[in-house]
Amino acid sequence: MGFLSLAPATPLAGHPIAKAARAAESDSSARGLLQRRNFPNLKLQNQDGQEVRFYDDLIKNKIVTINFFYAKCEGICPTVTANLAKAQKILGNRVGREIFMTSISLKPEHDTPAVLKEYAQMFRAQPGWSFLTGKPDDVEHLRRSLGFTNLDPRLDKDTSQHIGNVRIGNEALMLWAACPGMARPEFIAKSVLWMIRKG
Repeated sequence: MGFLSLAPATPLAGHPIAKAARAAESDSSARGLLQRRNFPNLKLQNQDGQEVRFYDDLIKNKIVTINFFYAKCEGICPTVTANLAKAQKILGNRVGREIFMTSISLKPEHDTPAVLKEYAQMFRAQPGWSFLTGKPDDVEHLRRSLGFTNLDPRLDKDTSQHIGNVRIGNEALMLWAACPGMARPEFIAKSVLWMIRKG
């Protein structure tokens, strides 16, 4: 009588299963590299005072929008936030289930959770949209890691000159893009929906 080994068989190099395994391993490595380089798992606080981890709680396995702002901004922030609020309305109940919105303060020393909550209420932000603050050095690390920088060092240091782009992504599929926050809300919503892949 023979014995059945429970050790896993190793497919030949050219076998379709082996190819799929290598592709999955490659994707996993690329995703891990992207996470370490661009999505540091830093601690932040949302508008409800809850502590969250940037990658684990806000980005991982999610379709997201990410932008930077600050509550007392008199430049583009109010328009961008208003556009995002309208885009959220267009996207409807998908926000908070399939899609998650993230806005990070560039002035965390001023924008406490209480300030952020008032700001979110002013724009009638609905569930599924996090307004975030944290340690200034951590926020600066996030800003640079996410690519919200200006090539001119002088302008880059000036928060009033910050980039009004919205980063949009499907973290699980490593799909990332950006659109202007000053764009029409319909365009922003359409850009977000493009990230949803079926099957």
